[in-house]
Amino acid sequence: MAESNETYQTLDLSLRVGELLLSSGAGAADVAAQMLNVAYACGLRRVTADVTFTELAMSHQPQYDEPALIQLRQVRHRDIDYGDLTLVDHLIRDVVEGRCTREEASARLARIVSSGHQLPRWAVTLGYGLMGAGVGLMLGGDAVVTLVAFVAAVAIDLTQRQLTRRRLPSFYQQVAGGMLATLIASAVAATGVNANPSQVVTASIILLLSGVNFMGAIQDALIGYPLTAGARILEAILATSGVIAGVSGGLTLARVLNIDFGPLNPGAFSLSDLPLMALGGAISAGAFAFASYAPLRSLLPIAATGAVATALYGLVLERDLGVAWASATGALLVGLVSYSVAGRVRVPALIIVVSAVVPLLPGLSIFRGLAQLAEGSETGLLSMVNAAAVAIALSSGVFLGEYIAQPLKREARRLESRLAGPRMVGPFHTRSARRRRSSSTSQ
Repeated sequence: MAESNETYQTLDLSLRVGELLLSSGAGAADVAAQMLNVAYACGLRRVTADVTFTELAMSHQPQYDEPALIQLRQVRHRDIDYGDLTLVDHLIRDVVEGRCTREEASARLARIVSSGHQLPRWAVTLGYGLMGAGVGLMLGGDAVVTLVAFVAAVAIDLTQRQLTRRRLPSFYQQVAGGMLATLIASAVAATGVNANPSQVVTASIILLLSGVNFMGAIQDALIGYPLTAGARILEAILATSGVIAGVSGGLTLARVLNIDFGPLNPGAFSLSDLPLMALGGAISAGAFAFASYAPLRSLLPIAATGAVATALYGLVLERDLGVAWASATGALLVGLVSYSVAGRVRVPALIIVVSAVVPLLPGLSIFRGLAQLAEGSETGLLSMVNAAAVAIALSSGVFLGEYIAQPLKREARRLESRLAGPRMVGPFHTRSARRRRSSSTSQ
């Protein structure tokens, strides 16, 4: 009975670690690998881990002729907190290296989950506003467009926060955000300010676009988790469809109010000059990390990485090599430097990777493709193919850079023969509790 209780406690700790990793945006392979690492470090053998988009499962079969013990955990709440992710990453490493017992790890994990966010909510809203302004600057917007992008991002975040408190599904939150962004653009047009309405709408909706989910889906598909990848793709498409519905409703309301936009092409953009692109990339990458509660010590390296990746993207694009190759080149750079940067600032590489590629994400291409398909235009399919190409280029470029920068260790290959891909969260290897006990006894 005592042995069964220990098994239950080990599986519960592993599942709770996996829940926080998955809710913070970690890939399915990383989540499964770290659940196995925790279980293995606590002395549990013959254990398996399975990850889907909304459920985690672990099973332990002590003998081949005995029934397996299975535990499940639902993952419904998704609130990215890179501060908590960093603390859990350090916790996993302490468990693996034998510096923390299972009971101590459970207590630390409970404190992490219950301690709340490290920043006040107004600071997060300000971070999203800076992110919108940075992307507006990248996309060739002038001072008016950049200011409107900041105001729209702040207003959208405040609106979605209120809707979340009322438990409104995320699709309707996206509809409300798209409508609000269009109404803000309508207000700008009504004032007679000389600003490109298409750029205003595009910059205003940038916060709502689901490029991160789309890229995460491609990553899961590349490393052998098609079920989770399909769920993430569906989530990204539904979120973007909500934005399209909101923008369409906002445009209809503007016409009722006799606000003349002139020719409008939401999703259209042109890139700024290279120095402004790099500056916009730095601001958007750093602001996204800040709004996601990344440790403050990591913000400057993330901004620098985002600036260099965006500048490299612009340089390749100027050579007429295509947006996919430009995205892959920028992502390759991020993958190459992510582990060294993450090691210096003591955060998981996932934080560096996701934040630095935010300026390169294909959210606008997804939006344009779905909007054109909704209007019956055949060019919408081409835009969707382009968005998929960019997402694949980003994911494959990041992974290739990580493979080069982080060679797999022999022990990790034995432990993770099914889990291909470099780890972006947690350590590679484990030391079993039995080995730690034997080494401490010999001393």
